[in-house]
Amino acid sequence: MRVLHKPINAMGLINSLMVGAALAPALAGALAHPASAQPQPTSLRFVVIPKLSHPWYEAVRGGAQQAATMIEQQSRATAAIDYRAPAKAEVALQEEILQAAIRSRPSGITIDLLDADRLRPLLEQARQQGIAVNVFDAEAPAGLPLTSIGNDFCQQARIASERLVQLLGGQGEVAIMQGVPTAPNHAIRARCHRDVFAKHPGIKVVASPMDHDDIAIAQQEATTTMGRYPQLRGWVVSDAGGGIGVGRAVAALGRTGQVKVVALDDLPDLLQLINSGVVDSTAATKPRSQGYWAVLNLWQQGLGAPPIQRIDTGISVQGAAAK
Repeated sequence: MRVLHKPINAMGLINSLMVGAALAPALAGALAHPASAQPQPTSLRFVVIPKLSHPWYEAVRGGAQQAATMIEQQSRATAAIDYRAPAKAEVALQEEILQAAIRSRPSGITIDLLDADRLRPLLEQARQQGIAVNVFDAEAPAGLPLTSIGNDFCQQARIASERLVQLLGGQGEVAIMQGVPTAPNHAIRARCHRDVFAKHPGIKVVASPMDHDDIAIAQQEATTTMGRYPQLRGWVVSDAGGGIGVGRAVAALGRTGQVKVVALDDLPDLLQLINSGVVDSTAATKPRSQGYWAVLNLWQQGLGAPPIQRIDTGISVQGAAAK
């Protein structure tokens, strides 16, 4: 399996902070103890709020912890990651967790938004209280100046849907597995899938079920959809769990090779489906990088760093599409 990497725009952030490798120690000291800033706290706590409890977010959590370790090495403070995952991808649950996080007065909060409009007032409240805030794997609410850490979601979807069109020779019925309907990144991917398919008259989108970023629901919905549309020839998805669920449904129905699947992200179970030939390929985000840069950005906000709109952690392509 070969992995192709897009340039990571986040490296531009590094370059803008560094004058050169020889100045790195001095820069670290300047960040930890800026001359014009107030004395920095000796204990830092960063709250990480994913959409739900999910294997993809464990990689985010690992990256966040890596950043916390780096912060401790570069400053005199202790840095803790306070990971608070909703049991399900439900906006009300995430809203309660965000409210509780704000009340706890952390050093910073990073969140993967389930609903940008509904959660906007709480994000504004946190900022008004002087809590550093950013979003990861999501777009910030319109007009709210928050740093967004992630990748180009539309480009990621285009990579997958264009690959499926190629596999089908531009002809056939296809389906789009949607994730959480209110999630900004899932909605962007679903829309961009449709935009690609609309350019190919021979491709017909016959179904767009929702899986709510749940692997079991994705498998159930894919099984139902393929029973309803026996001529279905291909799938794309809008979330990390969708490709696993769809792949398992294809394999269980004995339709491997007959129904093409192009997925998103690179969870171990998905990579196994690629290696076994059930799933063709995947356009993957980089969750560990997202967790790392989200926490690093929160720390820098606390040090008075100038605002930055976006940190692009890039996309990798794995499977047959990368050959």
